[in-house]
Amino acid sequence: MKLSKRGEYALRALIDLGIAQEVGRSVLRLPEIAQKEQLPQKFLEQIVQSLRDAGLVESERGRFGGYRLARSADKIAVGEIVRLVDGPLAPISCVSQSAYEKCSCPDEAHCGLRMLMLDVRNAITGILDRFTIADVVEVTLRKMRRDGVPLPFATAVSTRVVNGTRAADSAVATRRLHSVEGLISNLLGDYAI
Repeated sequence: MKLSKRGEYALRALIDLGIAQEVGRSVLRLPEIAQKEQLPQKFLEQIVQSLRDAGLVESERGRFGGYRLARSADKIAVGEIVRLVDGPLAPISCVSQSAYEKCSCPDEAHCGLRMLMLDVRNAITGILDRFTIADVVEVTLRKMRRDGVPLPFATAVSTRVVNGTRAADSAVATRRLHSVEGLISNLLGDYAI
């Protein structure tokens, strides 16, 4: 499985919409996302339209309009997005659950390559289906807060300071990030694959 640019940009846009929601923004305009992520706006428009067609984002028209998540970020699995944009997660078609095709191997049941690729598919699926946009947003914001990086899309309310700590950040600030910067290790600690 290789994540395409389209898949990468779709995930980045959804994460940004989740971040915006967490910092108190009800909608984001596409130029804001394109500028923050340094993405071509026309390509982003096509991607967001496909996410809208799939019921993952919704738009609000008008002067103060933009896009927001159509579902709660904790109900959008990363694997769902990757499958939507890039297709099956399996590295070869004979181990795919959604797009199975018989391979050219004469004995599929005893094929060592198939067994190995089945383990690869299970590992990829296990990670991508386990974590949601909310998980990625949580770790992203926690790391930004830890490093003192200004939160993107933040409103004045979400960045007010109370007793030397940003009020909106205080609950999350007490949780520490692990020295390893991966999502899984930050959410689950010493989790091993």
